[in-house]
Amino acid sequence: MEPQQSDKVTTLPELGLHLRDAADIPDVIGALYGQPGLLLHDTDLGPDFLNLRTGLLGELFQKFMNYRLPVAVVVPDPARYGERFAELAREHARHPLIRFVPDEAAGRAWLRGQP
Repeated sequence: MEPQQSDKVTTLPELGLHLRDAADIPDVIGALYGQPGLLLHDTDLGPDFLNLRTGLLGELFQKFMNYRLPVAVVVPDPARYGERFAELAREHARHPLIRFVPDEAAGRAWLRGQP
């Protein structure tokens, strides 16, 4: 039986892509066109994305929102990246398009529930 479209959650490794710096953002956005959602692990992100002072994570999130791309960001311990990062994760606990989740199973479940 063919999986439902909503079950076809994509990851960066499956797309053969990575997010190491700002130059990678357009490639990721382009590859996600037509995809139902992205499961993004903190380990998929370069260190500059995890340092909120650089603004790269905000730039990435803005692109996801502009193109209405649902993304589950798997970060088991947001405090590992600092107090502000943990605060950002809490703020996105109910975000309609970008959701921080503790594990892959939670991310897949949330993405399957997206319209």
